[in-house]
Amino acid sequence: MSTLDHGLDPRAVRDHGGGLDRAIVKYGSQRANWIDLSTGINPHPYEISGLTAEDWTELPDHGAFERLSEAARRFWNVPKGAAILPAPGASAIIARIPALATSGTVQITPPTYNEHAAAFSAQGWNVQADTAGDARVIVHPNNPDGRIWRESDVTAPLTVIDESFCDVTPDASLIHLADRPGVIVLKSFGKFWGLAGMRLGFAIGRPDLINRLNDLTGPWSVSGPALRIGTQALSDNGWADATRERLTEEAARLDALVTTKGAQIVGGTSLFRLYKVDDAANWQDRLAQNHIWSRIFPYSTIYLRLGLPPKDGWDRLEAAL
Repeated sequence: MSTLDHGLDPRAVRDHGGGLDRAIVKYGSQRANWIDLSTGINPHPYEISGLTAEDWTELPDHGAFERLSEAARRFWNVPKGAAILPAPGASAIIARIPALATSGTVQITPPTYNEHAAAFSAQGWNVQADTAGDARVIVHPNNPDGRIWRESDVTAPLTVIDESFCDVTPDASLIHLADRPGVIVLKSFGKFWGLAGMRLGFAIGRPDLINRLNDLTGPWSVSGPALRIGTQALSDNGWADATRERLTEEAARLDALVTTKGAQIVGGTSLFRLYKVDDAANWQDRLAQNHIWSRIFPYSTIYLRLGLPPKDGWDRLEAAL
């Protein structure tokens, strides 16, 4: 079970981080003056370079998809028996996965990323928190508490392992299960590489499942620029290693800062931290008055999630706290 208590089913509200425009309407100032800590996206993005005019003007060809898939296979150590499907963001894949099997019961233990429950519910599945069924979703590590799952948790005929935040802890990855029947591993490019606006994600699993997902996504599902940048980034192991070290250091710095102000650490990853506070809405309001946006949850009055601030945002965060 989750380490979090919750009185409201997370499926009741399709709530996410971001939404900075709404915060600006309420609290004022210009977008450039805000620091958005609500999303858990790396504030030190991979540097974009090498784009060509053809990346923008021509339809992506098969070779570009193959180069991206091979870079992904090497970076994540994808089993030989598994296929890879690049897509315009992990969310686009999440919306289509429930169509891979006849509607039944899916186990999704809350609190977790709520798009999974929303996608299964929209296609007639019965979503249960604790009842084993025809499908299961595990977010690994979990969002928002950072829970790490085990291979023994992968038991349903259709199991989705969402590793959108697992690139910060690659040793914990369950990617070696991707060639097991009924298993789909999801990867998100935007979070670890800090390029969420590029919209790139991956589904990894046995060819029968991946081919069916490919039929649902259609041709040219990833843009030319995303194909080129994704291939470059997934081939840059030096950047990834240095980034993991930097994120670990900054997450520890954030914990030290926030806990001195009275918060308690609940969990998270090195891209986001979850804290227990006396009144989450009050903390969010106090930060927003200083044009810093944070994440609170409809199912809890005491949990606050913060991403890492950019290099020039630490002093502002400390002053706001």
